[in-house]
Amino acid sequence: MAKITWSQIDEAPALASYAFLPIVQAFCKGNGVEVETKDISLSGRILANFPENLTEDQKVSDNLAELGELVQKPEANIIKLPNISASVPQLHAAIAELQEKGYNVPSYPEEATTDAEKELQARYAKCLGSAVNPVLREGNSDRRAAASVKRFAQKNPHRMMQEWPTPGTSQCRVAHMDHGDFYGTETSVTMDKADTVKIQFVDGAGKVTVKKEGLALLEGEVLDSSVMHVAALREFYAATIKEAKEKGVLLSLHLKATMMKISDPIMFGHAVSVYFATALDKHADALKEIGANVNFGLGDVLSKLSKLPADKQAEIKADIDACYAEMPALAMVDSRKNITNLHVPNDVIVDASMPNVVRDGGRMWNKNDELQDTIAMVPDRCYATIYREIIEDANKNGQFNPATMGSVANVGLMAQKAEEYGSHDKTFEAPSDGKFQVVNAAGDVLLEQPVAVGDIYRSCQAKDLPIKDWVKLAVNRAKASGEPTIFWLDENRGHDREIIKKVKKYLPEFDTTGLDIRILDPVSAMKVSLERVRKGENTISVTGNVLRDYLTDLFPILELGTSARMLSIVPLLAGGGLFETGAGGSAPKHVEQFLREGHLRWDSLGEYCALVPSLEQAASADNNPKAAILAETLDVAIGQYLENQKLPSRKVKEIDNRGGSFYLALYWAQALAAQDKDVDMQARFAKVAAEIEKNVDKIDAEFINCQGSPVDIGGYFRPDTAKAAAAMRPSATFNAIIDSM
Repeated sequence: MAKITWSQIDEAPALASYAFLPIVQAFCKGNGVEVETKDISLSGRILANFPENLTEDQKVSDNLAELGELVQKPEANIIKLPNISASVPQLHAAIAELQEKGYNVPSYPEEATTDAEKELQARYAKCLGSAVNPVLREGNSDRRAAASVKRFAQKNPHRMMQEWPTPGTSQCRVAHMDHGDFYGTETSVTMDKADTVKIQFVDGAGKVTVKKEGLALLEGEVLDSSVMHVAALREFYAATIKEAKEKGVLLSLHLKATMMKISDPIMFGHAVSVYFATALDKHADALKEIGANVNFGLGDVLSKLSKLPADKQAEIKADIDACYAEMPALAMVDSRKNITNLHVPNDVIVDASMPNVVRDGGRMWNKNDELQDTIAMVPDRCYATIYREIIEDANKNGQFNPATMGSVANVGLMAQKAEEYGSHDKTFEAPSDGKFQVVNAAGDVLLEQPVAVGDIYRSCQAKDLPIKDWVKLAVNRAKASGEPTIFWLDENRGHDREIIKKVKKYLPEFDTTGLDIRILDPVSAMKVSLERVRKGENTISVTGNVLRDYLTDLFPILELGTSARMLSIVPLLAGGGLFETGAGGSAPKHVEQFLREGHLRWDSLGEYCALVPSLEQAASADNNPKAAILAETLDVAIGQYLENQKLPSRKVKEIDNRGGSFYLALYWAQALAAQDKDVDMQARFAKVAAEIEKNVDKIDAEFINCQGSPVDIGGYFRPDTAKAAAAMRPSATFNAIIDSM
């Protein structure tokens, strides 16, 4: 029997699973497909890390490690929903909730001074940032909009696009550094043989401190080193702050403090300390005493003021308010609560926030809850230039039209922790002036970076086998689609120069006859893609790991209204499949609305679409025609779901996620009843379809009438299972039909 593994995760997609997963399990039951679950949520990862602190009935298995073993096997068939890539503030919140629930997990030490605290930090590092993705992504990414989804989006364009002002008049621009960043300092080497290296820091007096040792590199592996010079970073922040003030526009900062869990929080902290310099410098001693950490945002500073006497709190708050008055206005995350762009590092994440700047006409929300032109700071030039290019294009040519625009699909290099997202254990803050070195087993220095105190060093890897597989996948997608396929690689960047050599080496090994395959720097690739998009033409982008993440949010948000509707297939190197269901960047707001008024607007279309190729793989791997029929009919049902517009509304007392999954089940049962390849399935599901059809109005009412009041699910990071299930399955009539299958 084929087995599909469904990941249990966090926030809105986790709630949605309570509604949809019972349907999936019921439809697969008796058809040779078993659907199991594995908990890889943030809370689950925390609990799995500290079994010695828990009672026997509290202990949980290390499901992430188990899935890490599964992806190395050909039978792997995993549906991965978006999980939290936790920042430190999120980690603190999750730990606090678990402690309140009686789990004796230790608190996270922000500043480790003892060996015990350092060990705790190391253990919790497994829960921070992109802890899940590098473990599961043992294959490269094929991400695109399903044909039915794209057709629906063009026929029913989303209404979130805001017009750009008269061409050339917007003051919006992307500001980035022109020296001293990761892009400008990057050096790279391809290993001519397998070796073991270490990363060491050498201070000004010649003292050597090993930061990372025993790093095994394979022949053909690409290894990089780069540095963010914080003096240049702070100069950049100060100059851009001054520009925003002079122009009277909003100031905004766009980083990825979740995935880039070492480097980007530090860069975020420098922005906070430059903007609020007058107040923070004046009260530096007091803030240090209470443990305020600007890397966690202004919110951390404000939350810890309670440790000070009331008069001192008032003085510091007044000085912070004075900074607001002197400095340019900040883009807001929540104007009602005065939560700005600089409050929490994970509130504004570049791959989700920058598409919204384009969508909103070059603007973000100000303190008056109005859209206003913004200068968007994306400091590092590795990827800032692609956002600069699309902003300039929109300012010149106007807003994109979802009804007519083409698509930009993506083939992404991410297998085996490829590139920046696998760099966490090789990213360090310089303790003093000196240099970082990569040294091989023979004692030879392969890479070296001079640094000043506080500079951020980063080293990244990309193995040869995943790179070759990535090139192969790009060729296969070019053949299947017939669309121009562009490798976004910059020969002026150290890493990309090495990758270009490999692309040119491996392309001739595959049949590229008649294919349009190009290698262009990211700015040129963006220009070509945008020209084609505006003509309604499709293009395939072939990119590294981080740019994969950015582009597969940027274009889908413009085309489809959300990246959660994308089809993301990861053919695993070992032969199995990982099927990802889209981004969850807006998930916290969805949960907030659900808890407030019982309406979950999360759209599970990504989950529906991912299940189709998962069932197809189950059919192929197990020679199971019933699974193939389930896949075919689910695809038909998705078409009906879209055509009949049963997508969740944003408003309470209208259809939400639960109603959407109900209608998908109806259409799936009807499609199974209509097929004639398997008469047993036809007869079984004809009864199911008939039972649902005669109760549609009653079930519909049950899903609507339950809305409008606050909902208690017993926790945010680790909800009470019974309460969450009851909240997400409020229709007794529909439950009886599904549970009886």
